[in-house]
Amino acid sequence: MSSAKTSEEARWLGVVAATAGVAGAIGVVGAAAGAGFATLLKRQAAHARDVIGKPLGEEAIDADKVYKKTYPGTPVELLVLGDSIAAGLGAETKGGTLGARLAKGTAKALQRPVRLCTAAVVGAETSMVPAQLESLPAGYRPDVAVVIVGGNDVTHRVPQKDSARVLGEVIDALHERGAEVVVGTCPDVGALRPLPQPLRSLGRRIAKQFADAQRETALAKRAYVVSLSEVVGPFFITNPDEMFAIDRFHPSAMGYKRTAKAMLPSVLAALGHVEHVPFGHHLPDPAESARPDTDTGRVGSS
Repeated sequence: MSSAKTSEEARWLGVVAATAGVAGAIGVVGAAAGAGFATLLKRQAAHARDVIGKPLGEEAIDADKVYKKTYPGTPVELLVLGDSIAAGLGAETKGGTLGARLAKGTAKALQRPVRLCTAAVVGAETSMVPAQLESLPAGYRPDVAVVIVGGNDVTHRVPQKDSARVLGEVIDALHERGAEVVVGTCPDVGALRPLPQPLRSLGRRIAKQFADAQRETALAKRAYVVSLSEVVGPFFITNPDEMFAIDRFHPSAMGYKRTAKAMLPSVLAALGHVEHVPFGHHLPDPAESARPDTDTGRVGSS
């Protein structure tokens, strides 16, 4: 495939607009793409939107509280930022959201209570995450912050470089609050069964490009990175009926359980509880992680 055609495809991010509430306009398609192929993609995106709909609504369950209060010590502060996956849309109970499962897993590993604060918003793009941070009290200092975002950037045709730039700014702002940061990269859009081919393959390619850019930016900013397409994506591909909610787009309770389990090693590493992480996890350079202007004491180090 020529570089010109690849560049042209990168401008079609809107054709993957299968997410609930997203308008699937794909804009002007160049001659290299072919008008017939562009028409096919438009029809497929429209069909996928109709199939998915909004059966889950647009509000996730509020799961914020202190988990495992019976454990000794002051609570570990866990902040979750990002989009509908971070917010837990699709979970049927408070305990089934991604944040709650991460809080419970962290508490069990550290034998400490964990206070969950979820500022993530359904439908958020990366550009909206700074506002999530601004909504927090000025004196709030999380021990670790988990950021999952990117899917809506893909569907809304946000330029990759703009998305990555804002992600870097968010990581800097979290470090200023004294938090270690764990970034879950853009999920594999190709796992979405409502997307027919070739729309699904195109979406997978674009999502991977976003995920790669997120990983590069996050590591450069001394954040921990979990490549969701690698650590949990295969489960969604091989077991879609179990892993997806009724809209076949957002994770189900089992999907969130798997995702939280997959992300937990990096959360524990960020808190200083473990030194080694499995495949699909990426640690920041230890030499760059020493920030003389910031308190670097970690929860798990005491």
